[in-house]
Amino acid sequence: MSGGLLIAGTTSDAGKSVVTAGICRWLVRQGVKVAPFKAQNMSLNSFVTREGAEIGRAQAMQAQAARVEPTALMNPVLLKPGSDRSSQVVLMGKPVGEMSARGYHGGRQEALLGTVLDCLAELRGTYDAVICEGAGSPAEINLRRTDIVNMGIARNARLPVLVVGDIDRGGVFASFFGTVALLSREDQELVAGFLVNKFRGDVSLLEPGLDMLRDLTGRPSYGVLPFRHGLGIDEEDGLRVSLRGSVRESAVSSPAGEDILRVAVCAIPLMSNFTDVDALAAEPGVVVRFVDRPEELTDADLVVIPGTRGTVKALEWLRERGLAEALRRRAAEGRPVLGICGGFQVLGEHIEDDVESRQGRVEGLGLLPVRVRFAREKTLTRPVGEALGEHVEGYEIHHGVADVRGGDPFLDGCRVGAVWGTHWHGSLESDGFRRAFLREVAAAAGRRFVPAAGTSFAALREEQLDRLGDLIEEHADTDALWRLIESGAPSGLPFIPPGAPA
Repeated sequence: MSGGLLIAGTTSDAGKSVVTAGICRWLVRQGVKVAPFKAQNMSLNSFVTREGAEIGRAQAMQAQAARVEPTALMNPVLLKPGSDRSSQVVLMGKPVGEMSARGYHGGRQEALLGTVLDCLAELRGTYDAVICEGAGSPAEINLRRTDIVNMGIARNARLPVLVVGDIDRGGVFASFFGTVALLSREDQELVAGFLVNKFRGDVSLLEPGLDMLRDLTGRPSYGVLPFRHGLGIDEEDGLRVSLRGSVRESAVSSPAGEDILRVAVCAIPLMSNFTDVDALAAEPGVVVRFVDRPEELTDADLVVIPGTRGTVKALEWLRERGLAEALRRRAAEGRPVLGICGGFQVLGEHIEDDVESRQGRVEGLGLLPVRVRFAREKTLTRPVGEALGEHVEGYEIHHGVADVRGGDPFLDGCRVGAVWGTHWHGSLESDGFRRAFLREVAAAAGRRFVPAAGTSFAALREEQLDRLGDLIEEHADTDALWRLIESGAPSGLPFIPPGAPA
């Protein structure tokens, strides 16, 4: 078997990443050697593979679902937005420069098709099945000519396509029909059917609509996945919550001690790898929320400044909103603050940036004795160490080079009083270190909070991925899915007019 499938969506955030991960977990539980693939990803949430390549975190999580080690082959092109009009282009895990959207879609994207197809071919030669994830919608008719992630790759690699629609948004039948009807005849020949996502209620009420959709398009539905809280794997394009909502959708468990801990995460511009706080949110009795106003820091026991693709822009934002002064007051009062990556850099004395913002020397918040210089080469590593008496693992993704000139050592950064800073992403996923850190925070905040001894972040991740696999196994037509992966799109699928514009 050397099968494949492309999971497309009627919209962004229709559930492509979750469905791809769920299919990977379902297949690997059947004994199939499977790998995920996304030709081109736009995301500020990225991960570093063991060979030092930067890829989207969603693909790293899908690899975990497939129980394989993530590699650059699984996400050959990563776009990291720096503004509304430009992105850093990461090719095969390494940055190759900044490019405007017009420049990328005007020729560079099309030139990358060969690289993308080579990566997919290598994966298909190694694995029994490759489950590919599309991006946005395959019916973006203005971008079809240069497409390398949706129908462009499906047609070149002869992949069957399953279209996922989020029924919770409404209009799913029109979205399914319109998606197919805006594709060319050649592209439509590969669209095998539909998968309804996030359904609430009685499926029997939906079935007449699915029957009518089949009559209209000649294509079946491969299942109806019910709405489930807390199933989103690491996000690509943005926060899963509003700025003042709790992180994710999970309920807060009862604390092991007498008090809870409140964590406020500053929702700085171009926020990257905000998934770092997921490990905090997994702790019983820890409440995590994203904030954008100084008064929202008042009752927080810990304030986290996360990573960002725009460190200088984040500094300006903190100052404009009054959050910079609020952070200084917290530090003076000995109240805990943690800066991660770009958040660590803004806490320093100054930044020399001729790379990212090109603004030269910019004064930092001055809360840590650190000076940062932006280098053109990006640091991409998987460090291992010890802090607070515990083993820690993490990963680094940054252009800023920190010159630490004092304070107590803390991972690669430092600590002064109750202010901590490090470039290490993912460190809080190390259970012993996270518990030790939260004990320090609770002591500094005067809270009678006790970390739960048995919380395993890795085990919680595995449970989440198993739940995704269960969704596919219990609510999708797995026999039909298997045939699709193994044999490709059925022949004779009808053309739905009008098709793509000439």
